[in-house]
Amino acid sequence: MPQKVGFKKAFLDLIFPPRCPLCDRFIDSKLSSYEGTDFCSECVSSFKPVTSPHCTVCWVPMKGNIDENHLCGACADNRPVYKEAAAPFIYEGLIADAIHQLKYGKKTHLAKSLGPFMASLAKTWITCKGGLITMPVPLHSKRLRERGFNQSLLLARQVAGALNLELDYLSLRRIRHTSPQMALGMKERHENVKEAFEVVAREKCKGRIILLIDDVATTGTTLNECAKALMAAGASEVFCLTLAKAAL
Repeated sequence: MPQKVGFKKAFLDLIFPPRCPLCDRFIDSKLSSYEGTDFCSECVSSFKPVTSPHCTVCWVPMKGNIDENHLCGACADNRPVYKEAAAPFIYEGLIADAIHQLKYGKKTHLAKSLGPFMASLAKTWITCKGGLITMPVPLHSKRLRERGFNQSLLLARQVAGALNLELDYLSLRRIRHTSPQMALGMKERHENVKEAFEVVAREKCKGRIILLIDDVATTGTTLNECAKALMAAGASEVFCLTLAKAAL
């Protein structure tokens, strides 16, 4: 059966070549696709990865002559509750376009192409697999009704599936409707999401290591508020994984 499905797809791709959702060019013999994604290899090659030096906690890219990863000033002054917040890419260019299409363009199928990039990083970054449970950053019920889906859950499903991890999208809840973080300043961001999350099934968190999933991390404020709720519910550690990290 898998061979028939593969042959059918190859035949349809020959007659109706797929287009890269980022550059809109046909993916055919002249333009190859990136393995396991809907994107062409040329677009994927333009994604800017997070490289050293970066902060050892929040992964913000660092400037200067020091090549080794080290703690940034913000994390040194006010250490986040989460253990570490990693991301494979910098939030700019075509990866930002892809996230925008997923989140606001309702192209939910792109999660199947974007999630594997996160899973690939997690396989080498997270070594403590025992007791690990994956959770997406939740949307408030009002925002979920407006959008129709939670992009963080779509990405979390891909990561959990690739790493064979438990996925829990019910225990962590957003209990207060908040304004979009992107339009707010630093102080406003903290007030906006302060005590906006709670854990409704504390027994699921007690003694567990949580892998918290979101699409983009800017200041990490939302991730940190989620981590506070999870740690208060008894989680032993919280690691965060996003698809992209904004360069501040």
